[in-house]
Amino acid sequence: MNLLELQERIAKWENLHTEFKEWPVRPDDLAASLVGFANTDGGQLILGVTKDRAAVGVNDPDRVTREVNIVAANRCEPFIAMTQQVLSCEDLSRSSDFTDFHANSVIVVNIAKGHMRPYCTSRGLYYIRTTYGRRNASRRELLQVFTGTESLYYDETPLPRLELSDLDLNAFECYLEKIGQDELKGEPKRLLTNWGLLSDGHPTVAGIVLFAHDPQCHLPFAQINAARFPGIDSSVDPLDRKDLKGCLLDLVDQAERFLDLHLRTPHKIRGFEPEPRPELPKEALREAVVNAVAHRDYTVRGPIRLFIFDDRIEVHTPGKTPNTVTEEAMRAGVHVVRNPRIYARLSDAGLVTRAGTGIRRIIRLVREATGKDVGIKVTEYEVVLTIPRKPPEHE
Repeated sequence: MNLLELQERIAKWENLHTEFKEWPVRPDDLAASLVGFANTDGGQLILGVTKDRAAVGVNDPDRVTREVNIVAANRCEPFIAMTQQVLSCEDLSRSSDFTDFHANSVIVVNIAKGHMRPYCTSRGLYYIRTTYGRRNASRRELLQVFTGTESLYYDETPLPRLELSDLDLNAFECYLEKIGQDELKGEPKRLLTNWGLLSDGHPTVAGIVLFAHDPQCHLPFAQINAARFPGIDSSVDPLDRKDLKGCLLDLVDQAERFLDLHLRTPHKIRGFEPEPRPELPKEALREAVVNAVAHRDYTVRGPIRLFIFDDRIEVHTPGKTPNTVTEEAMRAGVHVVRNPRIYARLSDAGLVTRAGTGIRRIIRLVREATGKDVGIKVTEYEVVLTIPRKPPEHE
């Protein structure tokens, strides 16, 4: 944008592709404006223009551009890419044709139509733009954004602030050995890109949770909070708790160790050696944990919660089920993959099946071991899987 175009835009005022704001702007309001443009058709947010159409500019353009970048990175989900242009009003103020301009700089923030729509603010609010300005998106409008977007999977979202060096390539090679594909070690960048773990040189959400040096440094909520409570009530202090962190495959192993530590393993004497008989099938417990990390909503800023009580185990998975899958549908074996890139890597590691029979297998194994049914509760915010335990005297 040049200075003449800026003057023309101010004369025409705001529309679908233009919004003016006087600096300073509250971070939440700035994030809402960026989200609105990215969710609609792109446009320009012009900073340093008052409501009475005077271009007063901003006092410190370098600081303002930095703050806009921070808001785009930390208060918009996913990160909104944009460019910023600094227009000096000093040249305009020297001309008698532009008497409304002052000797400061106007910032033009150029936001493209986002290819990772829909975007929301860190408060979980979705906005769109109309010819009359910005407003909250309706459910119907959000559905239109979803269906009009080429990719709907959040785990494919690249994180532009990160580079290939943020991934642990040694861990990636160990994974290739684990799945019997050692011959693919030679070109990690190409393979990571083909698997959707790297996009234009930037790790994706899937790449970070699977193979980052420190996944929780970049996605702090991608962890499991485990706790052992006395009795049957979570309102009391836990006997033991641990925040399980690391790459996704490590999380599964740590959760298995935590369960082993706090579940009973009685022994039956067969022949000359005692034979361990876990109170619950390890296959079912592992399946429950893997199901949580594979299908959780990674846009939700909350951890998976693994709670052990005297009478049950609860696995709380953040996010509502995709495509309005109900409890009945889950019990019937309906299979909708929320995170296909993550799911594919777990499948190659032998932790899930492409058939999506995990919940039904958990139900069968637990019923065989305890004679009781697994509980499934679907809410707006999470899915809770409850695995019953047998009282000690019934073993």
